[in-house]
Amino acid sequence: MKILMLDIETSPNTAHIWGLFDQNVGINQLLESSYVLCWAAKWLGEDTIYWRRSYGKGGRFRKDMLRAIHKMLDQADAIVHYNGTRFDIPTLNKEFLLHDMIRPSPSKEIDLLRIARNQFKFTSNKLDYVVQALKLGAKVKHRGHELWLGCMNNDQGCWKEMESYNKHDVMILEKLYYKLLPWIKTHANYSAHHPGKVCPNCGSSRYQRRGYAISQAGQYPRFQCQECGSWYRGAKLASPRGERMVSL
Repeated sequence: MKILMLDIETSPNTAHIWGLFDQNVGINQLLESSYVLCWAAKWLGEDTIYWRRSYGKGGRFRKDMLRAIHKMLDQADAIVHYNGTRFDIPTLNKEFLLHDMIRPSPSKEIDLLRIARNQFKFTSNKLDYVVQALKLGAKVKHRGHELWLGCMNNDQGCWKEMESYNKHDVMILEKLYYKLLPWIKTHANYSAHHPGKVCPNCGSSRYQRRGYAISQAGQYPRFQCQECGSWYRGAKLASPRGERMVSL
């Protein structure tokens, strides 16, 4: 199974405004809409980090950048991101639509922000806070808003800094993915890609039988992966409903 780590960076919307607080910006005040500045991606378990940047809002090179990530999304069985369900994926879909590109093949989305929110109670769910709390590293420090403006103005120093920042986000995303793996309840199923019995979250054949999972239908054998720590149940009933239940 091919799992893709993904992170994108976008330009800000540019508009004419009358003040600095609580502004209601009309469409006729909008000078330029946000667009993808660059993206970084890597296949899970591989060393290479792919990175592409735009050369302005339009032009052939910009479409080449979009074609490259479109191809990777099309090959992925699952995509791992942080807040990508609400941001990265819809933003890329908008760009594909605007550039008359067909929809990539469907894939499973694994949004680590949703895992962090639903499974834990961190003081902050920002990526930088979560990875530091888990001692997985930290996001690269940067100069702030000026970095994005510099890239929009094609400042090569800013682009070099942005590349480092974007790639590093993908690296810590992969570390966080491995850390949260046993807590991901809706992971893409590795079992569908293997003929034997394997962990659905990581594909390992090293598992331990650990009691039963109880449902309305009856008892299913329960297992814990000895690689990633995920829990899962067998596909066949150990005891159908109505028969005597085996105590745990």
